[in-house]
Amino acid sequence: MKTGDTHRRVQRGLSLVELVVVIMIVGVLAAVAIPSYRNYVIRSQRSDAKDALLALATQLEKHYLQCNDYGDTLGVAPNCAGRVVQGADASENGWYALTIVAPDATGFTVTATAVAGENQAQDLDCASFSVTDRGVRSALNDGGDDNTAECWR
Repeated sequence: MKTGDTHRRVQRGLSLVELVVVIMIVGVLAAVAIPSYRNYVIRSQRSDAKDALLALATQLEKHYLQCNDYGDTLGVAPNCAGRVVQGADASENGWYALTIVAPDATGFTVTATAVAGENQAQDLDCASFSVTDRGVRSALNDGGDDNTAECWR
């Protein structure tokens, strides 16, 4: 036997307590990070509605120049007799449904509403966006209250 040689045990790997501590830390980080990330994604996807509304408003103005009337129906090709405006009935990524309200030749309101079943339908702060022929922007939350300042910023 060598002098000074004690029976030492060499530890290899992690103990159960260390493993549980690491799992708890990862769980807490995930509990904070996942909801924050989901909120960020929902806020960033609002631009899909804004882009679609402004593009549709531009198409309506173009239709007005050609037909002297705002259209009230979305279609593939413009048609003055049927008041058909070139445009899609959904935003580019499909998170919002688009509608036109054009009671007569003097104005219109286009609205983008979050599609049920999509992730964007969970956006309770900005459930729908609107733009008028005068460029007035508005937005409503899920309860129908005005939330324009938050949604269009």
